[in-house]
Amino acid sequence: MNPLLQAQDIVAGYFPGVNILNGASLHADQGELVGIIGPNGAGKSTLLKAIFGLLKVSSGQVMLGGENITNMRADELVHLGVGYVPQTENVFPSLTIEENLQMGAYQQPKEFAARFQRVGELFPMLHERRAQRAGSLSGGERQMVAMGRALMMEPRVLLLDEPSAGLSPALQDDVFIRVRDINATGVTVVMVEQNARRCLQIVDRAYVMDQGKNAYTGTGSELANDPKVIELYLGTLSQA
Repeated sequence: MNPLLQAQDIVAGYFPGVNILNGASLHADQGELVGIIGPNGAGKSTLLKAIFGLLKVSSGQVMLGGENITNMRADELVHLGVGYVPQTENVFPSLTIEENLQMGAYQQPKEFAARFQRVGELFPMLHERRAQRAGSLSGGERQMVAMGRALMMEPRVLLLDEPSAGLSPALQDDVFIRVRDINATGVTVVMVEQNARRCLQIVDRAYVMDQGKNAYTGTGSELANDPKVIELYLGTLSQA
């Protein structure tokens, strides 16, 4: 069976001739929760941006359900079933929670009410405080809005860029629980995460990236207990 999402030998960078990704690859099967960890500057977030069409892929390809989606525009990818939640600036602060989620359903506005109901079952706060402006929310609450907005198009794959970054340990735990809840609904999740130890506890499989390519891959448990991974990476990555 072919993976739902596959990135193969991706080479990409922000400036011509200066590559951040040097042959990075990953795949995610239907319903999987996949983590990407590694030191700062390894190319983790860059890989998500390349998959989501925010950064030009100069070599390699990205496939979704057997279809080549390399370098497609972000709006086209949303239509095909790929959602993306960036690490920062991931809500519209001047809009209410409800208006943020309306933006998430902009391609299918007639579906808004039904989808808002379903997303509200995952994140009750979004319903309870729907009229509150997103700019007045805490970091953890903003993360819920951002994930909820991405779910409004009912994606097949959800790309999450460091969803726990900057949050307290208690709020980080809440975010990880929500990610598992989203995955349990059948959405395939690919998550870049700086809290490596916690990430490895919840994912089905994970990739350790270093210098723009894969260094190690395996199940979360395998990587968490791999002496080399512990020595080279887990000792230097967040243990919050």
